[in-house]
Amino acid sequence: MDTAWFDRLDATTEDPSELLEHFTERAFEGRSYHALPDARHGIERGTVLLADGTVVRGFPSVPRILALEAGLRSVFDADETVFVEEKLDGFNVRIVRVDAEGSADGDGFPDADGEVLAFTRGGFVCPYTTARARERLDTAAFFDDHPEGMLCAELVGPETPYTSHDYEEIDSDAFRIFGIRDRASGEPLGVAERRAACERYGFAQPRLFGSGDPEAAVDIVREAIADLDATGREGVIVKAADGRTMTKYTTEAMHHGELADAFSLAFDQGQDFLFSRIVREAFQAAEFDEDDERLRARAHDLGESILLPFVETIRDVAAGETVGERHTVRGDPDTVEALLYHLEQQGLTVEVVEDRWEGDDRVVEFVKVAAATRDRVRHYLEGGTYDE
Repeated sequence: MDTAWFDRLDATTEDPSELLEHFTERAFEGRSYHALPDARHGIERGTVLLADGTVVRGFPSVPRILALEAGLRSVFDADETVFVEEKLDGFNVRIVRVDAEGSADGDGFPDADGEVLAFTRGGFVCPYTTARARERLDTAAFFDDHPEGMLCAELVGPETPYTSHDYEEIDSDAFRIFGIRDRASGEPLGVAERRAACERYGFAQPRLFGSGDPEAAVDIVREAIADLDATGREGVIVKAADGRTMTKYTTEAMHHGELADAFSLAFDQGQDFLFSRIVREAFQAAEFDEDDERLRARAHDLGESILLPFVETIRDVAAGETVGERHTVRGDPDTVEALLYHLEQQGLTVEVVEDRWEGDDRVVEFVKVAAATRDRVRHYLEGGTYDE
């Protein structure tokens, strides 16, 4: 890689090689680019460098608070205004428009007929998500007005290749724009300005529960969490007015749901993943559950989310069934085929359960096989010993 890239990135190291050596070369539809798989030297994971000089900054990691009131006081200044928005359970992507291959004119701005690309958190161009963004989002006016803009979006719904959370208002999949940033610097648009821009350009976005100072936000978050928990949704993001400082807080339903998913594939999920969800649940219970009866009900539900899916998986393996994450996708047949190839290139074992047509759409139900869980459960069922 040319060290000229280094000056565009504003890294915390003074040695270009210390940063650039960590970028890996990737390609999509004949377009080569370099991506940073892990955060390094102040540069976010998933930052992308394209051959035409384009920089696409990664989305910053959002810290989580465990104690609501104390956490908000710690993250935000007492007199600043914060906004409380819904955090959706989906797949985080960054959508930009870049010059079509061979059409760069050297001015640093993408042509009006440029290509829309959707980058994952890890810096991959996802063929399926890119195709959905091109089909489902009318981005022409936005990128004409903001050629160096970056739409930060969540792909949500029951039919995505990465998550499959049900939202009653979404039949298949949909995008929700939760941020607008400068693609090169990562500088965010303020929350109020971003919400106004989404309305102006016709982009759906997460709902806003309210705004106020951090003290007032405690009650806003509590009410939002109670509402979201009752409907099995994920949680909230609390953002400073300028969009730079953020923190997240999630529901009991999400903690239990993630544990259920994790314990159904227990040997494919790291112990840190499992323990962190129990830690979240313990802190929320200590702060929210004021009587022993409610606490015991939460403990009962937590135990079920851990044990029942684990037992079900053991029984499935014993019966010779495939275990793993199940997903459904639909779309143009070439796009679906490109997705399956993309997943396999990431080292995943994909087993197609059903492949059918609905009108012009190819609909594929598939399982990302959890090989470690399958193999270890089978080993123990056959009499293998478990080393503690």
